[in-house]
Parts: sequence; C-alpha cells; structure tokens
Amino acid sequence: MVSNEELMRSVEAGGLKKTIPDFNVGDTVSVHVKIVEDEKTRIQAFEGIVIARKGSGLRASFTVRKISFGEGVERIFPVHSPSIDKITVVKKGSVNRAKLYYLRGKVGKATRVDEKLEAHTETGEAAPKDAVLREEGKKEGV
Repeated sequence: MVSNEELMRSVEAGGLKKTIPDFNVGDTVSVHVKIVEDEKTRIQAFEGIVIARKGSGLRASFTVRKISFGEGVERIFPVHSPSIDKITVVKKGSVNRAKLYYLRGKVGKATRVDEKLEAHTETGEAAPKDAVLREEGKKEGV
C-alpha cells in the first residue's frame, strides 16, 4: 500500500521546474515574470535581494526586496510557479542569517549585502580578501 507522503511526492514531481538555478538568501536575483494584459502576454523583470526562502518541493517560495523610486517593494514568488519565466542570479551574497528582515529598516547604502568572493580554480578554496587586493594592486602597478 502506498503511503500518503509517497503519493504526494509523486503528484508534486509533475509540477516541479527543472531549470531553477541554485540561489540562497542574500543573493541578488532577477525574476522574469509573465504578465497577462487583455490577450497580450509580456515579460517583466523584478530584480532585488532575496530576503527569505521557505518551504520545500512544490510549495517552496522566496521573497525578493528592492527599492523602487525610494520606496521598498517586496514580492513573494512561488519557486515553481508557471508565471515565472526564468530566474537569473545576478550576484551571490555573503550573509549570516536565514532571513534578512532587518533590511526593511535600513535606508540607502546600508541595504547593501557583501558579495561572495569567487573560489580559486586551482585549489577550490575561497581567496582571502587581501589576496584579491594584492592581485588588483599588481595589475595597477602599485
């Protein structure tokens, strides 16, 4: 006999998208959303910082926050929604929290999130910040 959990997993598997990039809280993403107006359909991009992720499977969702004309705007997107055309990761963020709700109270440059450094291709380890600065200094002749 099939359990309810196994039955739910098999039903959900049909609705899962295959082309979802790996992104986390703190990353800046561009979400391309299909908008239907009358009989026309267009794609609109919503770019901002992911401040929360919740759920799993077909019920997973994420919240994106951006500042638009000086006003904070947040949208909650279901990850596997058919109205989402694609999700693009613009840059990876380095944060120490699962939810970034504290950004709601910040203004201007205080809302920025540190960017993750790229890994070394030779060793697979992350480069220390001073090594990156030394490399930039060599290029500039400092």
